[in-house]
Amino acid sequence: MNTSLATFEKDVIDASVLTPVLVDFWAEWCGPCKTLGPLLEKLEQEYAGRWRLVKVDVEENQQLAAHFQVRSIPHVVAFVDGRPVDQFTGVLPENQLRAFIERLVPNPAQAEHRTALHALEQGELAVARDHLQAALALDPGLDEARLDLIELLLEDEQVEDARREAELLSPKITQGIDPRYNVLKTRLDALDAATDLPPTDALEAAVAADPGNLEARFDLANALIARRAYEPALEHLLEIVKRDRSFRDDAGRKTMLSVFDLAAHRPELVSQWRRKLSAVLY
Repeated sequence: MNTSLATFEKDVIDASVLTPVLVDFWAEWCGPCKTLGPLLEKLEQEYAGRWRLVKVDVEENQQLAAHFQVRSIPHVVAFVDGRPVDQFTGVLPENQLRAFIERLVPNPAQAEHRTALHALEQGELAVARDHLQAALALDPGLDEARLDLIELLLEDEQVEDARREAELLSPKITQGIDPRYNVLKTRLDALDAATDLPPTDALEAAVAADPGNLEARFDLANALIARRAYEPALEHLLEIVKRDRSFRDDAGRKTMLSVFDLAAHRPELVSQWRRKLSAVLY
């Protein structure tokens, strides 16, 4: 494919979000270009869509060549995720050219994951789920894809499926300090707790009748977290911290920190309640 200044953003920048793009700066009069060009075209066909070749004639696109500081041709610039990440000048032997490409090209599972992320950005949730499942079928150890799938399942209120996927995460995620996993675990734990809890109105009545009933207050907070009612949940958790910091091994404070992660999309709320917690603790 040939490109120009007018189409460069679509042909290269946008396209490289889905798959790596190699831009070959060349000219008709350039002898080495006539060696490298066919080799790149051959490898593009061989890789069958795992990367894309785009050609820029420097004689017709001097502004593009100047922008990328092309002083000698052939010159190849590799783009991934919308930005240049590597380059070379001259003709590489085929083995070196393959090695250059291999550093850029994701494996099939990673390629499926990248496609899923793009679908998520476009709001195509069903498409994203299909590609996440395809990625995990190719590489069951791809934890980032599984975390994305769990988030998607929870958004779709498919809690049991989300739990099953969480059980398949590797120990390095579940036993380490992974912020995304901690957020998902907090939400799953809250949903688990909520299934065995009395109705919310009964818990509210119990707290109203005895404000010092920290068990009822903590249960109510979990029920609210499961419904994503984060602010009232934080109110009850902070009250637990005020009344008894040692309750359930500091569960009030620890659960507040988890809620801050869950509510990260609401920075003003998180900032407000972090200040309130700090005022109580210090």
